[in-house]
Amino acid sequence: MSYGTEKLSEEKVFKDPIHNYIHVRDRVIWDVIGTREFQRLRRIRQLGTTYLVFHGAEHSRFQHSLGVYEIVRRIVDDVFAGRPEWDASERLVTLCAALLHDVGHGPFSHAFENVFDLDHEQFTREIILGPTEVNDVLSRVSSNFPKQVAEVIEKTYPNKLVISLVSSQIDADRMDYLQRDSFYTGVSYGHFDMERILRVMRPTEDEVVIKTSGMHAVEDYIMSRYQMYWQVYFHPTSRSAEVILTKALHRAKQLYEEGYPFEWVPESLRAFFEDRVTVEDYVALDESVLVTAFHMWQQEADPILSDLSDRFLNRRLFQYIDFNPATEYVRFGELERLFREAGLDPDYYLVALSSSDLPYDLYRPGEENERVPIQLIQPDGNKIELSKASDIVQSISGKRRTSHKLYFPEDVLRAGKEEHPLYERILNKLGSGT
Repeated sequence: MSYGTEKLSEEKVFKDPIHNYIHVRDRVIWDVIGTREFQRLRRIRQLGTTYLVFHGAEHSRFQHSLGVYEIVRRIVDDVFAGRPEWDASERLVTLCAALLHDVGHGPFSHAFENVFDLDHEQFTREIILGPTEVNDVLSRVSSNFPKQVAEVIEKTYPNKLVISLVSSQIDADRMDYLQRDSFYTGVSYGHFDMERILRVMRPTEDEVVIKTSGMHAVEDYIMSRYQMYWQVYFHPTSRSAEVILTKALHRAKQLYEEGYPFEWVPESLRAFFEDRVTVEDYVALDESVLVTAFHMWQQEADPILSDLSDRFLNRRLFQYIDFNPATEYVRFGELERLFREAGLDPDYYLVALSSSDLPYDLYRPGEENERVPIQLIQPDGNKIELSKASDIVQSISGKRRTSHKLYFPEDVLRAGKEEHPLYERILNKLGSGT
């Protein structure tokens, strides 16, 4: 028996609040889960700063990754098993790609990436292909196996059906995170009938398709995603926490580059400040390191870093108003000037931020991040694109919704307006005056 087909002597299970049990019988899967790079995902929250709004949202990338694996395992072992369109030899690469699709996420995910100009997808590739425990495990299957797993995640793998299970507009990734994030945030928006969707999934040569009888379950899934983005993922208070986190890291990076004499800098952050990050540096960093840094930076002499660190740790968040700098640039420029005159650095204390999502899209070949549409398969074998059959989906297809907010420290402005006349003018300009 080869390593790639080896089974555990006894099935391992993880008790899971979303899928009841997550089942592992493959030796390769069990060994990947045990690597230090995968275990690190226990220390990376799935929803970044969202726990500061929805206090239950403490779940991790580790939990989500196991969930995506379990959905894919059920599809390939149950739904697709025995169907001529499914090549069973693709099973292990599909399972490994599902398990490892998020292994490159950093602490607080996209907010952290933006500060240091990093790409979690690139680090996912480097963790799979580089000198890591994950690579050691995958290479025991075959020398080419790590490259195949990376190609599935990068969407360059020859078998498009395999890719669509892990990354598409109706993939295992989305089906897990919508339900999991809904459960842990305590909202009802992310619920949909996954069992029904799995029953009506069918493999084709290039993609997963859905039987037309399952269209209404897919409609529910699309609308669940739409609601979760605007009620949870883009919650303006969570975005305020992201702003403060991002600005605190920007300030620390700027001070480091200027030679500021820090009282304390974690060694694992120096590589990021100096733009020389290796895979080892990346894997060594998790959210516990950043939280410790913020604790220590509260005592720094630099008032901006100290204040922003304190704000993040103790949830003293910025207030926000609806504001589009693209159309209100004159007002924004006046606010920047007033902030500077008042001794408040607008680079850190006046932040415009936009949130945008496209809930479902038609196929637009050649466009950046093009999306392959969801296809329904009819009884006669012909396919029809989802929005052509569903009035509900058609109503939101190709329609990008964007929200613009302006974030600022209203608490400082209100507390100091008696002593600082400019604070009163700023509040009036913001529309937050008394």
